[in-house]
Amino acid sequence: MTRHSNQLLCAGALSLSLLSGTTAFAAPSATVAFLMPDQASTRYEQHDFPGFKAEMGKLCPDCKVLYQNANADVSTQQQQFNSVIAQGAKVIVLDPVDSTAAASLVHMAQSQGIKVIAYDRPVPSTPADYYVSFDNEGIGKAIAESLVQHLKETNVPTSKGGVLEVNGSPTDAAAGLIKKGIHAGLQGSGYKTLAEYDTPDWAPPKAQQWVSGQITRFGPQIVGVVAANDGTGGGAIAAFKAAGVNPVPPVTGNDATLAGLQLIIAGDQYNTILKPSEIVAAAAAKVAVGFLNGQAPKAETKLFNTPTQLFKPAVITAKNLKAEVVDKGFASGKDLCTGRYADGCKKLGIAD
Repeated sequence: MTRHSNQLLCAGALSLSLLSGTTAFAAPSATVAFLMPDQASTRYEQHDFPGFKAEMGKLCPDCKVLYQNANADVSTQQQQFNSVIAQGAKVIVLDPVDSTAAASLVHMAQSQGIKVIAYDRPVPSTPADYYVSFDNEGIGKAIAESLVQHLKETNVPTSKGGVLEVNGSPTDAAAGLIKKGIHAGLQGSGYKTLAEYDTPDWAPPKAQQWVSGQITRFGPQIVGVVAANDGTGGGAIAAFKAAGVNPVPPVTGNDATLAGLQLIIAGDQYNTILKPSEIVAAAAAKVAVGFLNGQAPKAETKLFNTPTQLFKPAVITAKNLKAEVVDKGFASGKDLCTGRYADGCKKLGIAD
């Protein structure tokens, strides 16, 4: 584990204590699967799986952990799901490619006595055994409200135009929650939504292509962009730069990726959401071990008729990036302040 991951796991300790009743070790040689949805975001390989594997190593060192990534393909994820069942998985942590299609997977596993933990993305049409995630609706509302506040603080008149909304994948129920939150955050702000787009597979090139078309359509009427994550936000920024728009209107993000943080440092992206995936991954491991021990973990709430644990993320802008991200060890100046980002780091007081 990296220093980054260790600190995140420590930060999540209080939240994890809510999942009480889990003993330190599970049945020996139990098999647990961790199935992630895509590779468009680097978070799954860099943060989610390492965090899950590390916590499983602490709680159940003799457990076998199977990891698969479906690379945004529904049929691939179904094959992977069948494969881990054949390999004896007793608990499956599932971040579905398609939240609707995942219902049949949940039914199949539960019919065989296998517990399913919905991870990050819920399965709305059928109850999983547990759901662990950051508060996705809260994320959408937070990034939208942050953008609105910035527009008002910089005296952008509501009469000038409106915002573009770049949502996540239409097959991702979590993206739907973020979208709902964005709508709530924009409601009553006075800034109208010029157009919105559900980005297939969360793919940044598709977001860039759509935003390019909207720049041609609306031009200077675009006063900001509410993008659902750093990838789609980066695609939007690339579209403005390719069109020669300077300065780029404020663009939101989510996930606090290295690229997203660097775009904030450069002044190209306005905000992102810091949601250390290792915290949620560790919580999923704790729940999994509880199920292996025959114990039902406590839940603070229910979503989609599923016992749910939600974690609260933080909004990051240039004003608090150093204090909340660098000083707390979530990213280092050495990694952030490379090449063209060095000058921005100096302005924000970030040392490489």
